[in-house]
Amino acid sequence: MTINLFAAERLLFTPATPNSDAIPTIFAFPNEYSVGIASLGYQIIWATLAMRSDVEVSRLFTDTRERLPRNAELVGFSLSWELDYVNILSLLELLEIPLRSLVRGNEDPLIFGGGPVLTANPEPFAEFFDIILLGDGEILLGNFIEAYKEVRNADRQTQLRRLAQVPGIYVPSLYAVSYEDATGAIASIQPIDTEIPKTVEKQTYRSNTLSASTVVTEKAAWENIYMVEVVRSCPEMCRFCLASYLTLPFRTASLSDSLIPAIDRGLAVTDRLGLLGASVTQHPEFENLLDYLSQSKFDRVRLSIASVRTNTVTQKLAETLAKRDTRSITIAVESGSERLRQIINKKLHNDEIIQAAVNAKTGGLKGIKLYGMVGIPGEEPADLDATVTMMREIKKATPGLRLTLGCSTFVPKAHTPFQWFGVNPEAEKRLKFLEKQLKPQGIEFRPESYKDSLIQALLSRGDRRLSHLLELTRHYGDSLGSYRRAFKELKGKQPDMDYYVGANWSIEKVLPWTHLQGPLPQATLQKHLAAATSLF
Repeated sequence: MTINLFAAERLLFTPATPNSDAIPTIFAFPNEYSVGIASLGYQIIWATLAMRSDVEVSRLFTDTRERLPRNAELVGFSLSWELDYVNILSLLELLEIPLRSLVRGNEDPLIFGGGPVLTANPEPFAEFFDIILLGDGEILLGNFIEAYKEVRNADRQTQLRRLAQVPGIYVPSLYAVSYEDATGAIASIQPIDTEIPKTVEKQTYRSNTLSASTVVTEKAAWENIYMVEVVRSCPEMCRFCLASYLTLPFRTASLSDSLIPAIDRGLAVTDRLGLLGASVTQHPEFENLLDYLSQSKFDRVRLSIASVRTNTVTQKLAETLAKRDTRSITIAVESGSERLRQIINKKLHNDEIIQAAVNAKTGGLKGIKLYGMVGIPGEEPADLDATVTMMREIKKATPGLRLTLGCSTFVPKAHTPFQWFGVNPEAEKRLKFLEKQLKPQGIEFRPESYKDSLIQALLSRGDRRLSHLLELTRHYGDSLGSYRRAFKELKGKQPDMDYYVGANWSIEKVLPWTHLQGPLPQATLQKHLAAATSLF
């Protein structure tokens, strides 16, 4: 099985031949190979390591692995989904490495991690990592390896203290967290001494050359797809949106220097192209990119776009996508309520949404999927009625177009203006209301699990005290009931679930990630929060 998986890979880079003293490294993705190899972030970090002659890297997934070094010095994990933490713990056990950083010795490898989950809020998982890389790997990884080489032969504490001096490298064990009491709020988060930086700042890669796939394989979850990052971050800054706020500023890949060369490189080995980014169609030269992809030499290419800004859905875009074997398009509207969209800073009007659907149909697409959300701070029942009305109007304007509303529950995310809000307890009822109203209209409604949203909120707002709970729940299962069982077992030793999930937090509160600096300071996030609440 392993041979077949790796044998199917077509590499778009040339791995280096490791030196005799290369650092033996394991780079893991805590999920199956098909999922991990479809992660552009994982691909880029793996290829970056593999192109270094001073590193000998082996890959590890939950279902397969390359030949692993007997005495690895570094073991890394890329974490893209919160609930994959379970597999991190299982893989550490497989490698016979103690789960907790504080009980590892000089003979154990350094465990490092990165990715969007850990950059946003690493604290629930901090006890399991020696090192966490906050931000973009393009500038973090090389600095990390070079600093490690300086202290490669030193004891573990010397290594960690040196690495903590590198911008963007967070060593959780060198920061002490105190609490008002076992079940109360955080009192303070401080470095253990004056030699350790008081805050760790997320590192931002600012080049106009962005990422593209380093491997194409039929064994990936998206078979044979070649991915090109068109933009990074999003200029819209919806106030709940981690993908925008955590990755600021908005950056665009150069069409001539980055995008076109990357596309040509990928389409030499596959006929499936994916354009990635939080707001792909807001690239300033997107029309020119569409013209390039509309050439007859690309007639065989299947094209998909990760996300589309609603008011950029033109007939031309729809025609290009339809011609390139795309049947539907996805846009995020959040709500049919103009008032609610103002609260979240969604610069969008209902007539633009309807026009996008009309353009999609006229251009030859068969369906359109809208992303919505319930439980948004400030939401009232009338806002749900507005969503129902909007969906009916879209259906009336586009007879025959397959219309889908995917709907999630608002989950607070670190480093966003809405990080201080809890999950709305009425959200589950509101999902059911929308389903009851829309299904009889022939509109497909796809709600995301409310219970899963509660677990996601727990992990996105959690602090270090959750590590004991996470160890328990991995044995109980991944249902909400399993988490509640673990909370019951740990009663009196940490706050209850509502403290993390449902409670609205004061802006004076010490947040679990207070010592970790995102792109915008807390004062700016509070101004954005005040702008939203003034509209309630």
